[in-house]
Amino acid sequence: MTPDLISPELKTTLRRLKLSRMLDTLPERLALARQQKMPHQDFLALALGDEATRRDGQAAAVRADRGHLDKDSQLERWDETAKVEFDRALLNELASLRFIESHHHVTIVGSVGVGKTFLAHALGHVACRRGYSVLAVSTDRLLKSLKHARLTQTHEKELRALLAVDLLIVDDFGLDAMDAQESRDAHEIIFERHRAGSMIVTSNRGPDEWLATFADPVRAQAAIDRFTSNAYDLVIEGESYRGRLKPGQKAGQKLEKKGK
Repeated sequence: MTPDLISPELKTTLRRLKLSRMLDTLPERLALARQQKMPHQDFLALALGDEATRRDGQAAAVRADRGHLDKDSQLERWDETAKVEFDRALLNELASLRFIESHHHVTIVGSVGVGKTFLAHALGHVACRRGYSVLAVSTDRLLKSLKHARLTQTHEKELRALLAVDLLIVDDFGLDAMDAQESRDAHEIIFERHRAGSMIVTSNRGPDEWLATFADPVRAQAAIDRFTSNAYDLVIEGESYRGRLKPGQKAGQKLEKKGK
């Protein structure tokens, strides 16, 4: 059956109800329903189910875009041939998102290029599909935004945005030493997120090394202890994953060395 066989009256009604996208799959569903002599209520459930799935997917995509998630960093796109090791059972547990429901945090620690950001954003996509709000930001950008917000008298607004989301992803934490103001901001975010919701923090350094990056050791100890006592630790070891993200690179395909 082609779309032209759907009556103009039905098309008009679907458009009035803002259901015109159902026309993309409705002809196939009608053909299937007639072939299988499907009861009316089953056909209606099937057709509306298609639309609900489409809208859920569209809403998840909007949440991911607003949260600045990398669209290609999704669990189903992880290259299983990558030469990295981590606790797969723990990753599966994190993908259940029970850590968000219980307001726990996650640290993803590993050397440069092993896939920390990929997995953090992948968990963010899972959260978006489940209806959670997410925001992903690098530590450097986060601290610079808060510093600039003080100059424009928008600091409270900026801070509320960081606290409002269900899941805050902070990338490359502990990479550079922080000045006194940045240390206070980092402490405040960690402290407030403890009550507001979950965080995923990626870092090249373990939490035991974060202390040295704060300007105020006392404030640092309080923040780190609060965070680590409530966090899952996913440690990644192995070779760099970044070469597998090159455009046109297929899963399992080895990169040729330069000069060959």
